[in-house]
Amino acid sequence: MAISSLIGRRIHISGSIPENPAAAQTNNVKHARELIECLVGEFIERGAGFVVPVDAEKHRSHDNLPICFDWLIWESIKKNLTRRPSQAQNPLVIAVQHHKNEEQIPEQFLPLWSEMRNSNLVKIENASHWNMASKRMETQAHWGDILITVGGSEGVLFLANLYHDAGKPVIPLNLPLCSTDTGSLRLFNYGLSSHHTQRLFRVDDESLDSHSWLNRINFASRATLQDKLKQIVGLLEALERPHAFVVRLLNSEHEDYQDVQNFFDTVAQPVIEDELGYKMIVIDGEQAFEQALIVYDIFSSLHRCCVVFSFGVGSGPNCFIELGLCIRQK
Repeated sequence: MAISSLIGRRIHISGSIPENPAAAQTNNVKHARELIECLVGEFIERGAGFVVPVDAEKHRSHDNLPICFDWLIWESIKKNLTRRPSQAQNPLVIAVQHHKNEEQIPEQFLPLWSEMRNSNLVKIENASHWNMASKRMETQAHWGDILITVGGSEGVLFLANLYHDAGKPVIPLNLPLCSTDTGSLRLFNYGLSSHHTQRLFRVDDESLDSHSWLNRINFASRATLQDKLKQIVGLLEALERPHAFVVRLLNSEHEDYQDVQNFFDTVAQPVIEDELGYKMIVIDGEQAFEQALIVYDIFSSLHRCCVVFSFGVGSGPNCFIELGLCIRQK
């Protein structure tokens, strides 16, 4: 398999099912769990990482199915470790917990957790002494690169906003696991309006835009597990790469301009884009503006980028303003 665009990107699968069986029928929940298990295996094979909470596991009263998917994801990660490519780097999982979670882990998962937490595969991030879901979600969104939502309610919407505000893609699945006015279904229906889709995610695919991809994962009830798996993985592979914002000399009349340009053409761009897999963002006034003023585009891009590359040769005051803003935000 060729190197995947997902290698090194941390995927966060989040959601839950309601207690009410009318909102999430047992057969639909079982299908969703099977899909998630298969997705985890596909993501591991492509070298992706994960953000996974560590917590208790509550069950529905009428069918005894888990409310959340977190321990299913942990089990699926362990099950599929042999599929992981050799070039994938650790940690494989960012485990997010708070100071009481170790005592709340279900007994049947203790051997799994003990093995994983004591390996090089897991990095534990502790929202220490904050027994608040919102604080743990903030930590999850900080470490995650891609959010996939399944079912859920207000917590999923809050988490999606955190990812969106950081410029990270949100992929809502339309599985019938919640009411249409909340959770993943609300996000999905929002994205079905073509002028909203890019607020959820953007793609680098030249043949399909974001809205076309969302319609590809607008699954009918007759869609098979393999159909869903193929389209979801295809969408994630097509996602726009993480941004590397470049602060550099742009004045072509400056005496150092050509040297700076040669450096970017022969060194910076090949390393940033070809080796590290980022999409290099340089705002020089030649692009179509997304904001009314170019400075808003610059500040927005700085806020939403994953890394900033600053090259100081021949730089003017504007470059130092951008760099200072980046240091303050990051």
